[in-house]
Amino acid sequence: MRMKKVSFLLIALVVAAVGFFIGCSPAKEPEKMETVRVAEVTRSIFYAPQYVAIEKGFFEEEGITVDLKTTWGGDKTMTNLLSNSADIALVGSETSIYVEAQGAKDRVINFAQLTQTDGTFLVARKKPEFFAWEQLKGSTFLGQRKGGMPQMAGEFTLKKHGIDPHKDLNLIQNIDFANLPSAFASGSGDYVQLFEPQASLFEKEGMGHIVASFGKESGKLPYTTFMTKESYIKNNNETLERFTKAIYKGQLFVDTHSAEEIAKIIAPYFDDTPEELIATVVDRYKSQNSFATNPLLDKEEWENLQAVMKSAGELPQTVDYSILVNTDLATKAMK
Repeated sequence: MRMKKVSFLLIALVVAAVGFFIGCSPAKEPEKMETVRVAEVTRSIFYAPQYVAIEKGFFEEEGITVDLKTTWGGDKTMTNLLSNSADIALVGSETSIYVEAQGAKDRVINFAQLTQTDGTFLVARKKPEFFAWEQLKGSTFLGQRKGGMPQMAGEFTLKKHGIDPHKDLNLIQNIDFANLPSAFASGSGDYVQLFEPQASLFEKEGMGHIVASFGKESGKLPYTTFMTKESYIKNNNETLERFTKAIYKGQLFVDTHSAEEIAKIIAPYFDDTPEELIATVVDRYKSQNSFATNPLLDKEEWENLQAVMKSAGELPQTVDYSILVNTDLATKAMK
């Protein structure tokens, strides 16, 4: 009987000792975060789902730290990607077609769509009693840079309404993107094609009036897409799947929350823009379905993109959807 008591006592001591050492052992090291470098073509409220994904910690949940930089322009953004200064580019899908036409050995692949319409608006200097597209004929129109998606979507829309932008308008395209708002504000042009928040700001200050949306008029397009080199997909497939999953979470959040809630979250990215104006812009984009609700770039959008490029005389060659679009990552991320 005494031997049994001793045995039980020894077992109890061993169990206690094991528990003590387990409790005192170092905590498990947290998984190492992976840094992904993203070059965005501009800083825009248009990209709200991306900023929401960062601020809400959706990338952290996927073990990713986003190193985000704004590269101001499609050419610079693509140069950053091709020179390995960025892992991922957020830019218009037309740039991947331009790179393909130049015979790139390492193709640039679209893998997650962020916006699905043009993001510009037609702003008139004088508020019309009613608006009709034919009112533009004979006017001076401040357009976007030749070869970029805003300009192509703009020309596509004008032609759809029977306006030849190069014959029926005094079309000005030599003003730098960043200087378009100030040029219009100083008195140049009867109409201007503007992104937000400048369009809403001009309307608020009585300097112009939004009369039409190029996003509504030109249809669904892979307007802004996350893309990367084919070699990066091959070597970092699992990372990209997690990245796409975080973007999808951001898209779902934007789709299911109010403009005011979204504005509060993304306000730190727009120091010079009042939160109320950010909410107005978000609401405008939400109302016309500009934000993609999932990262999947579908074939119909790709074909519409090439139709818009062809209409503007900017399509160097037709490229099949399957060549420059990867749907596997988006499909897996959405499961």
